[in-house]
Amino acid sequence: MTRREAMTILSGFAVTPNILGLASPPAPEPWFVKMRRCGQINFNERDPIELNVSWWIDYWTSLKLDAILLNAGGIIAFYPSEIPYHHRSAYLDGRDLFGEFAKAAKDRGIRVVARLDCNYIYGEAMKAHPEWVERSQNGDPVTNPESPWLYQTCMYSSYFTEQIPAIIREINSKYDVDGFFTNGWPSAGPPRRCYCQACRALRLANPDSPEGFQQHLSRVLDIWRLWDNTAKEKKWDSVYVGNLGGGIHAVLNLKALANVAGWFNADHQGRAGNTPIWDCTQQGRVAQAVMKGRTITNVTGAYANTQPLWRHTSKDPLEMRMWLSQTTASGMIPWFHWLGGKPQDLRWQIPGRDFYRWLAENEKHFVNRESIATLAVVFSQRTNAFYKVRGQGDVTDYLQGMYQALLRGRFLFDFIHEDDLSSESLAKYNALILANAALLSDKQCQQLRAFVDHGGSLLATFESGFYDENGQERGNTGLAKIFRIHSGGALVGPNGNSSYSKIERRHPILEGFSGTKLLPFAEHYRPFLAIPNPVLTVVPPYPAFPPEMVYPRVAHTDHPSVVVMEEGRSRLIYWTGDIDRSYWHSQNTDLGRLLVNSIQWLTGENPISVEGRGIVEIFAWRTEAGIAVHILNYTNPEAMRGWFNEVYPLGPQKVRLTLPATLSVSKVKLLRAGSEIPFSQSGRILEFTIPQIRDYEVAAIV
Repeated sequence: MTRREAMTILSGFAVTPNILGLASPPAPEPWFVKMRRCGQINFNERDPIELNVSWWIDYWTSLKLDAILLNAGGIIAFYPSEIPYHHRSAYLDGRDLFGEFAKAAKDRGIRVVARLDCNYIYGEAMKAHPEWVERSQNGDPVTNPESPWLYQTCMYSSYFTEQIPAIIREINSKYDVDGFFTNGWPSAGPPRRCYCQACRALRLANPDSPEGFQQHLSRVLDIWRLWDNTAKEKKWDSVYVGNLGGGIHAVLNLKALANVAGWFNADHQGRAGNTPIWDCTQQGRVAQAVMKGRTITNVTGAYANTQPLWRHTSKDPLEMRMWLSQTTASGMIPWFHWLGGKPQDLRWQIPGRDFYRWLAENEKHFVNRESIATLAVVFSQRTNAFYKVRGQGDVTDYLQGMYQALLRGRFLFDFIHEDDLSSESLAKYNALILANAALLSDKQCQQLRAFVDHGGSLLATFESGFYDENGQERGNTGLAKIFRIHSGGALVGPNGNSSYSKIERRHPILEGFSGTKLLPFAEHYRPFLAIPNPVLTVVPPYPAFPPEMVYPRVAHTDHPSVVVMEEGRSRLIYWTGDIDRSYWHSQNTDLGRLLVNSIQWLTGENPISVEGRGIVEIFAWRTEAGIAVHILNYTNPEAMRGWFNEVYPLGPQKVRLTLPATLSVSKVKLLRAGSEIPFSQSGRILEFTIPQIRDYEVAAIV
């Protein structure tokens, strides 16, 4: 009897009633459930000449790795493959680089995941199997723009259903591996358009249409299941790991993928251009929303992944450490990555080793059970896919503006996926935020209404619910019954200028606004019919140049800028304009304060507050040991562009936390500072002060 057969029988016992009335044995957990530290060395074709396995294994062992990713095959085989058209490295010369490295890792107690690249093949494979290759509209094979001797494969071809499974089986037959990973597949972005024979025969729908997206998703899920089942032919707890990521930009339905994935890997290696520093934690929140505590890894590239790109020199150590810190704080497992087997730049090794050793020393505080947040932001992937952004910028700019306001207000929050709005999933939350979640199905609108009917609070902006799940416009928002509002006309804006809000009466969302009757509003807004006793009303756009023309043509309307109401225990806010996007583009502090005030009024008492100076991001987890409060310090001139290269420490941060009824506190320890700090407790309220935070601190409450 094989181990797999034995485990199948045991799993059957676990669900069979025990005639003796004894407890059934728990189902076994796969090895990667307990993985906490992961690493990767990415071979290049020339590495078999002089890569020193012993030197590398000594380094990876010093990081106390649980698992390592090693190039095995796909584009290039780094072992003596016997599969036709599986291109061997031209420099192997009888060496089995993958097998040698894999054995050395296993000898040190490190799990091995074989890395495959399914995206490209060499010319000899293309000539023998032209059906494997993606084609342009005129029938030409698609090549890699930087390496034109490589040909792009099509996922609808037999390369994915026959060749890759054959490679997995061959590696399984030759080596002791624990899983398989594919680089660059599946993309979290929109489907590619291909005109190969297979795609033409299938008569695929337009990839930009809902039907095309669904066909693409179905194929991805079928391939994922095939590769995972093939990996498990040798070991029951082997796993196939796809290359996901995308963060808040992801289009491919990650909730559907999470239903088949045992392990979610985010290839979210670093930032370039105008990417804000919190881009990594956004990825963590997206992944947590669909995996719900199951295994998530995030790749930190140790190299300089800027634009221009230098892949053989090191990233700044502080930027690298902040990316690892964000990975950890958001509940993901760090995956540390270098390219090339003979590095000349070794500066990246020390910060990676120091961070991983610190993680190992405090491991029990990073075994998360659940987030303690009671506020959630709805992550709308169908809006990403089918909504046409108003004005310039990206469809995610609405969420970016809301996210920045959440950080400035120091709110504790989760993401929740748009396809996960059942009463069971929403039960732990007191309030939800829709940052222009434009596409909502009738069912989702009903679920949100049920949430409000049961005492939940809701904040929505702009065109939330104005379109159904297929992008078809409704005459009114699908949330109209919740907010008791009625559309009053077509979208306004842009005409080169933005609208204003006139203060009609005082309300907590206007806290801090004295000495003015006028506030900035939004670049675009939806006119709604008049409501009783409005807080703010719209002043339509008017010219900004020349100065002689700068005056309102309509000084007052009855169109509300915001709808604010209370229904029983529920608090409801609907901003009728793109205030979140306008904030992200302008960084106008009035808009930021309006959003922060709105969220504060919406949520009321929060489970945790952190008072002090600076811009921070907060996570709080119930852990194996108790509770861990993570605070990331973003107070840095490079927060919105470039790399962190200098620490700007924060002064005292006062933490106030509502404890679970079952937790009795014996100490509070700062894991980065390595010291215990005093605390006070009154009933379920715990208070303590963190004297200083450099880049990142974790307060472990046990």
